[in-house]
Amino acid sequence: MRRRLFLQSAAITALAKAQSRSFRLSVRVEPLFPGLSLEKQIARVAEAGYHGFEFGNWREPDAAAITKLKNQLRLECVCIVGNRSVNPKGMGLCDPAERQGFLAEFGASLEAARRFETTRLVVLSGFKVPGMPREKERASIIEGLKHAGEMSARAGVSIIVEVINTLAEIEPLNPRGDNHANYYLDRTTEAFDIMRAVQNPFVKVLFDFYHVQIMEGNLIETLRKNIGLIGHFHVADVPGRHEPGTGEINFRNIFRAIHESGFRDYVGMEYIPTTDAMRTLVDVKALAAI
Repeated sequence: MRRRLFLQSAAITALAKAQSRSFRLSVRVEPLFPGLSLEKQIARVAEAGYHGFEFGNWREPDAAAITKLKNQLRLECVCIVGNRSVNPKGMGLCDPAERQGFLAEFGASLEAARRFETTRLVVLSGFKVPGMPREKERASIIEGLKHAGEMSARAGVSIIVEVINTLAEIEPLNPRGDNHANYYLDRTTEAFDIMRAVQNPFVKVLFDFYHVQIMEGNLIETLRKNIGLIGHFHVADVPGRHEPGTGEINFRNIFRAIHESGFRDYVGMEYIPTTDAMRTLVDVKALAAI
C-alpha cells in the first residue's frame, strides 16, 4: 500500500513539474467570443481552464474593473495591442517622419499596460510607404524599435512584433476591411534579422502560425532555429483562420515542437471557431497537452 501511494505521489509530482516546464495557453477573446462584453469574454476564458486572455483595443474598457476581475479569476492579461491599427496613420514604423507619432502612441500603450497589469505589447510594422526604398523602411523600423525597446525595458514590458501575411485575399478577422496586402513585415526571415539588429531582449517576434503558413510554411524548423527571438505564438489553422484540426496545419506536432524547444511563455488562441467556441477550446487544450 505504501509503495502504491509513493508511486502515485511521485507520478503526481512528476506531472506537476512537467506542466510547470511547458508553455501556457491564452485566448484572444474577440474572435472566439464576438458580441460579448470583455468581462464576459474573460469569464469564458477562465471557464475553459486557460491561463490568460488577450485583447486588442485598450482604450475603451475600464482598466480597474478588468484588472480586478482577472485577479479574481486568477488569469493573466497576456497582451494588448500597442498600435491603433494594422496601419496606424501618422504613427507607423516604416516612415521616419512618423516616428514621434509612433513613440507617443507607444508611450500611451505602455501606460495602459501598467493599468491592465500586462507585460507584453503587440506592435505592428504598418504598411509600406509609397515610393520609399525597402532598405530605408527597414532602417526606420529598426530605429523605431530601438527607441521603443528602451522605453519598454524601463517599464518591464516586452514588445512582440507581429508578422502578417500579404497573400490571403481576405483577412478573416476583418473580412470587410483591407487584406493587409501592403503590410511591410510579412516574412519571418526579415523579422528575425530585425530583432538581431535591435539587440534588445525586450523586443521579440510574434509568430502567428496562420500568417507564417500562408507565406512560408516550414513552421517547425523555423521556430526551432529562432526560438530565442520568439516572444509569443498565435494559433489558427489554414485556410480560414479557424480552430486547429480544420485545415492543413498539424498542430499536435506544432505543440510538441514548441514544448521541446524550451519555450515556456504563452501560446495564444486567435482563431474563428466553426462550432461552439468552448468546445473548441477544450479540444485544443487536449491537443496541446503534450
